[in-house]
Amino acid sequence: MPSAEHDAILELIRATPGFGDPDRTLEEARANLDAMGDIMPVGPEISVVPVDAGGVPAEWVVAPGVPDEAGVVVYLHGGAYTQGSLDSHRSVFARLSAASGRRVLGVDYRLAPEHPFPGAVDDAVAAYRWVLDGGAVPGDVVIAGDSAGGGLTAATLVALRDAGHPLPAGGVMMSPWVDLTLSGGSMDTKADADPMCSRESLRPSAEWYAGDTDRAAPLVSPLFADLSGLPPMLILVGTAEVLLDDSIRLADRARAAGVDVELDVGEDLLHVYPVFPGVPESEAALARIGAWIAAR
Repeated sequence: MPSAEHDAILELIRATPGFGDPDRTLEEARANLDAMGDIMPVGPEISVVPVDAGGVPAEWVVAPGVPDEAGVVVYLHGGAYTQGSLDSHRSVFARLSAASGRRVLGVDYRLAPEHPFPGAVDDAVAAYRWVLDGGAVPGDVVIAGDSAGGGLTAATLVALRDAGHPLPAGGVMMSPWVDLTLSGGSMDTKADADPMCSRESLRPSAEWYAGDTDRAAPLVSPLFADLSGLPPMLILVGTAEVLLDDSIRLADRARAAGVDVELDVGEDLLHVYPVFPGVPESEAALARIGAWIAAR
């Protein structure tokens, strides 16, 4: 049974006007997600340094005690490829830095509909390459992301492999959105349980992001990509979300391709549950992710 803190977050989301509403405007959706940064601020002890990561706006977010020579987590925020920012996810960057003992590079990749595919993939690849050009060793780098950022993590790994670039040590995906055709069975079976996402609310973003590209194309929906040769993956997902089957199918396809995959399924937990501070399940998930990254 989920904790009282988890259920309080769930009720707060349900009570937030317009959150998850398929009829809200894009501007309202962006404002709602960015407001997360206001209710989950980082403390003054967290180092936040804006940088130009190979032409992509980004920032180093480093928790106290993490040394300059520590490994790197390149983090790709969620938001259905149309929302989200460094402001909305800075708390996640900070908590992940503390949990993993690594420096976190938050990447402010371009959003649709202004910048459809392949803008986000190109930016993620550029930021990763910038980290390596700065002296980081691929084996000391992990790419991570939540929701669309989790899907972008998988797509970035495929793009790096296809381009012949050195691959990172692994990829961490929280509730990844990897099927923009919206064909997963949980789109229907979990519709009443998920206050954050639905087929109806995700469809416009899928269309905006894909643009003129087939939504089943491998780098748009990495569920359908050749996953062979990719580095280890850690996938976390809750059973109370419409993207449950995206994670399960991705794990199954990756394992079938010979990829080392660990899939953690949280019973009755909501979409991207690891990002919420003060929730026991979230803190346990961040500790799990941190240990997995350190083990790489």
